[in-house]
Amino acid sequence: MNAAQGTVGSDPVILATAGYDHTVRFWQAHSGICTRTVQHQDSLGVTPHVWELPVSPVGSRLLLLTDLNGHLQQVNALEITPDRSMIAAAGYQHIRMYDLNSNNPNPVINYDGVSKNITSVGFHEDGRWMYTGGEDCMARIWDLRSRNLQCQRIFQVNAPINCVCLHPNQAELIVGDQSGAIHIWDLKTDHNEQLIPEPEVSVNSVHIDPDASYMAAVNSSGNCYVWNLTGGIGEEVTQLIPKTKIPAHNRYALQCKFSPDSTLLATCSADQTCKIWRTSNFSLMTELSIKSNNPGETSRGWMWDCAFSGDSQYIVTASSDNLARLWCVETGEIKREYSGHQKAVVCLAFNDSVLG
Repeated sequence: MNAAQGTVGSDPVILATAGYDHTVRFWQAHSGICTRTVQHQDSLGVTPHVWELPVSPVGSRLLLLTDLNGHLQQVNALEITPDRSMIAAAGYQHIRMYDLNSNNPNPVINYDGVSKNITSVGFHEDGRWMYTGGEDCMARIWDLRSRNLQCQRIFQVNAPINCVCLHPNQAELIVGDQSGAIHIWDLKTDHNEQLIPEPEVSVNSVHIDPDASYMAAVNSSGNCYVWNLTGGIGEEVTQLIPKTKIPAHNRYALQCKFSPDSTLLATCSADQTCKIWRTSNFSLMTELSIKSNNPGETSRGWMWDCAFSGDSQYIVTASSDNLARLWCVETGEIKREYSGHQKAVVCLAFNDSVLG
């Protein structure tokens, strides 16, 4: 893959952030300098991303995530293609894909054919297809072999989808929805299984570690559920064995990610923290907090997203105070802040792998 000198794709470390301010920003991870900004154009008829969040044991409400100025368009999810040539940005009714190997400010692939918010996006390991999930209650698989995005397959559920992740075997999609259900969609057979860790409590993120030993899911109660995985090889369907339930946060848990070496699990929350758990016994190792020491400052907002470095020594977080931060996992020390967004940063993509 040939990247023009001075482009994002030519940098061994790709860090991108996005959120409510209509921009995707690319950063030099080590210096904190913003090297490129892409204006992420609004779609017509914009509506906010809606999360179903419990507010009491007996009821729930819909919380509309808008910023103070009433702008209702944002990027919900970012993902870098496995060959590091493009980045996908998912938002309301659309997917935009930008070229990382040139300085072209316009999307090279543009798709506007989904009825509601797209909340999740990712890729098959060889880049042949992309998957998305959205508030139209559908997970989709898209053929990437042509520049015209073609939806190949659809998996319909009964509630808006918050998150989708691909099993490392590349043959099963894990789908979490706002009703509290987690669906395991076997792409080989089209069979699906379902589990519900907490009925009517929105599942906001699911992830499987690279070794395919564990699956984690976090929900709007702040709980993190972990399962042991067996099977999933050849024709064998993945089996989930409940491992533990972690009362990880006292407010909505928004994201969970395993580290590349499978030894750590990170959970992000509306309680202004990202917590790092050891997978050896799921004890708390480090708490990364953006809480202010100033008694007059009530909240700096939510910790929305995170991504580990390839060596599992560092983690990048995105938060509502307009910042992304690079932290040392072991000490909890902030190594770098990425400042430039004008509004909340709700998603990021980080790739520091070197292709052979």
